[in-house]
Amino acid sequence: MNRPRRRPRPASSPRPEAPDRSPAQPDPSPDPTGAGRARRPRTREEEREALLAYAFRALGARANTAAELRGKLARRCEDEEMVEDVLRRVQELGYQNDAEVARSEGRRSGVGTFRVRQTLKRRGVDAELIDETLQARDPDAEQEDAARLLARRWPALRGKRDPRASAYAFLARRGFPSGVIWAALREVSEAYEEGGEGQEGSETPEGWPEEAE
Repeated sequence: MNRPRRRPRPASSPRPEAPDRSPAQPDPSPDPTGAGRARRPRTREEEREALLAYAFRALGARANTAAELRGKLARRCEDEEMVEDVLRRVQELGYQNDAEVARSEGRRSGVGTFRVRQTLKRRGVDAELIDETLQARDPDAEQEDAARLLARRWPALRGKRDPRASAYAFLARRGFPSGVIWAALREVSEAYEEGGEGQEGSETPEGWPEEAE
């Protein structure tokens, strides 16, 4: 008996090659924009212009004293000569003036002479200019300012164990001189006494500073 012949299997077609999944290689062609090139160092004049622009931005945000602006410039540029040159330039153009800063600080309300002196000294203002600023302050205006502050605060201070001592400390922390504080205390306490809401006793408590004459 003859066995049936097996049919030959068709030849298998070759498998397609898998796509290349490796990351794309950079284009070796040169960048026509030049963006990939190393930035050239800035010239001294360009450094100066950049520092000057920064000085204008700093002064636009806040009135700086010369000492404050010098410190900010020095943190951005190690060239002391360039720092002084930029500082001198903004002063020549009228953008920085210690006298104007001092006058503005001297006109602040809510603070006394001692606070103004302390603030200007901390900001690096010349001692002579500080003295001129304080001499220009109106003592009557400072007195009225202290009394106005104390009058607003007095209702809260009346609940303290020693309202007058608390009132004195309140104004002293704001830099008002002793004489101004005593005058404000008299004015405000007398106003409350006339209204029937004053505190008894006007003698200086033990340990208090002596009242200025």
